[in-house]
Order: sequence, then C-alpha cells, then structure tokens
Amino acid sequence: MSTFFINRPIVAIVISIVLVLVGSLTVLNLPVAQFPNIAPPEIQILATYVGADAQALEQAVATPLEQQMNGVDNMNYMYSLNATGRSTTSLIVNFDQKTDPNTDFILAQSRETQAASQLPAEVTNYGITVRKSVTAPLMLIAVCSPRGTYDATFLANYAYIMYATKTTLRRTP
Repeated sequence: MSTFFINRPIVAIVISIVLVLVGSLTVLNLPVAQFPNIAPPEIQILATYVGADAQALEQAVATPLEQQMNGVDNMNYMYSLNATGRSTTSLIVNFDQKTDPNTDFILAQSRETQAASQLPAEVTNYGITVRKSVTAPLMLIAVCSPRGTYDATFLANYAYIMYATKTTLRRTP
C-alpha cells in the first residue's frame, strides 16, 4: 500500500486535504457543552472605599467580607487584594471544579448581602460588585532572549506591546 502512495503523490495529497477539511468541519460542529471544565469557578467581589488606604480597606471592608464568605459551600480558598491607589478591595473566592458556577455566584452574593450591614456606609453607597471571573492562568507564555542581547525590561515591554496590538487575542473568551 505504501508503494501505491509513493508512486502517486497527488492521490496522497488529495486524501490528506480531504481529511483536513472533514476534520475541520467536524471540530466546528462539536458541542461546547461536552468539553470538560478546566478552570475552577471563581467569584470576584469588588468594593470601593473612597479615600481609604490599604490598612483601612483591610480592617473595614476585607475582614467583614472574608468573615461572611468563610464556610460558603464548596469553597476551596479565598484571597483579597487591597489597593490604595484606587481604594478598592477585591475578594476572590475559588470554588470546587465540580460545582455549578451559577450556584456559586448565588451563594457568594447572598453572603455579600449579609456582610453589607457590617461595611461602612460609603462602601455600600458606592456599590459592591459581585461577578464571575477566571483569574487562574490557563496559559503562561515566557519570552526570552536566546543570546542575552535584550534585558528583562525590553522583553517585558515588547511582550506588552505585542499583546496590546493583537486585539483578537484580547477578545478571546
């Protein structure tokens, strides 16, 4: 059989092209619901306390939110980030991969509502945002200079510029 395709390369090329086209059409028609979940569901809670520094954000906002979120069903872990520049607290709650993200969202939102009474009035007036997010990296890319001709700052700027100009990559869900 191999001698048949060696002696007739055009037949081998046509069969290869047909296989690629059929495979491409098949992949486009696969149901997305049957793909496995890769990243665990995460819920992000954003709260703004205007004029507060990181320590005030931790004491007045992050601690009450964390205390209420502690023990929510199917939670793996949580962590918070307090940013002085924007006066924001971001609490990220990571749930078990087998759970439904919509159920996790409802559970986190109900716990946030319970914590709202313990928060300063400025925070509740400004609004607290609860949303689904994926902050776990699904892909990491390393940029290096093989001969060492470029330093880390140059490579970081180059990667940022290339990433920023590729709008199709930024719009990928």
